[in-house]
Amino acid sequence: MLDNLTDRLSRVVKNLRGQGRLTEANIQDALREVRVALLEADVALPVVKDFIARVKERAMGHEVLGSLTPGQQLIGVVHKELTALMGEHAAPLNFATQPPAVFLMAGLQGAGKTTSTGKLCRVIREAGKKRILVVSCDVYRPAAIEQLKTVAGQAEVDFFPSSADQKPADIARAALDHARRHLFDVLIVDTAGRLHIDTAMMDEIKDLHALLNPIETLFVVDAMQGQDAVNTAKAFNDALPLTGVILTKLDGDARGGAALSVRHVTGKPVKLVGVGEKLTGIEVFHPERMASRVLGMGDVLSLIEDAQRNVDHAEAMKTVQKLKSGKGFDLEDFKAQMQQMRKMGGLGAMVDKLPGAGKIGADQVAHGEKEMRRIEGIINSMTAQERRRPELLKASRKRRIATGSGVQVQDVNRLLTQFEQAQKMMKMMGKGGGMAKMMRGMKGMMPGMR
Repeated sequence: MLDNLTDRLSRVVKNLRGQGRLTEANIQDALREVRVALLEADVALPVVKDFIARVKERAMGHEVLGSLTPGQQLIGVVHKELTALMGEHAAPLNFATQPPAVFLMAGLQGAGKTTSTGKLCRVIREAGKKRILVVSCDVYRPAAIEQLKTVAGQAEVDFFPSSADQKPADIARAALDHARRHLFDVLIVDTAGRLHIDTAMMDEIKDLHALLNPIETLFVVDAMQGQDAVNTAKAFNDALPLTGVILTKLDGDARGGAALSVRHVTGKPVKLVGVGEKLTGIEVFHPERMASRVLGMGDVLSLIEDAQRNVDHAEAMKTVQKLKSGKGFDLEDFKAQMQQMRKMGGLGAMVDKLPGAGKIGADQVAHGEKEMRRIEGIINSMTAQERRRPELLKASRKRRIATGSGVQVQDVNRLLTQFEQAQKMMKMMGKGGGMAKMMRGMKGMMPGMR
């Protein structure tokens, strides 16, 4: 997301190289590029004007510090201002109330409220051991209640039943009473999608808010709506005392300006962002880390957190023990590494958090994902013995595997070559001082490395 902005800012740095000082002239040229990039990313015009003015004020007349180039210094200023624009610090969910803590989900139809409810359950459960009850007050959309029931099952939380012939206020009242009597820590209320111009529907959610007195009123908004997302958020904020925003579909083809605009326009923090369809596809929104990603600096901290949360540590330790003992790193381990990567959101999610990710095109990432699926398919077509002992794979076995996985024999050969290279690197890592040897070994494997 925001790839265009990242590319333009990289060009700004290149244009400022070799200049010993930030002057009014070169700052104006650079900020013209930044302004255009922000507008193309669908950032709200008032936000762009305010942002550019603040960057210009901070950058004007700054001397080059130490070994920093003017480009790096300007990027430092832009980074600080982007962070301030999006809210400075991550805004935690609020549970400071007598249980149950009620969370009210609001937003337009199709914004992803029901899926976000399931994702929110995962976030709350990971933060601490809390008993969670979810209920749907959407009596208008066909199968909305059943959808939430399915999502609740996937998230492994309790579901309070309701039906389309009930009134939303009656459902909410009954769910709140049930949550109190059965000592639930959190009650999440999913509501029907509504337009801010629909007076009757807006009155309904105001009544629900007054009845439930939620500690968190979260506005769920689709990042792909661009400017409309910001305008809608403002309208809902005027009608309801929102406490935060959940941005969904931030991994889509959206220009992503909503992520930069919504905090400034509503005054309410973005608390969580959705980055995929699965219930694990949600992240706490860290303004500083997002600013780093926008500027192509990556987000290594989030990558580490993803690994801690999603990687099977027992499997990882088994691999480490294999390396230490010198016993074979086999094709089963090779496949397990790819499955662990998928748990972290796949190659695309990982690349997005790496420094310099803007240099890696979306088509390259898509090709990499496709190649990983092909490799996994080939390995799945092997017997357990063949995975443990790849040296058994002669011509006839390769033909059988190729037919079983729907690929050519050359693809099987290419996989075996890649595996042998990975195996060599793993052996190097298992020995003392292996990292330097591994880097030398990689030179022959990766194009452009000498």
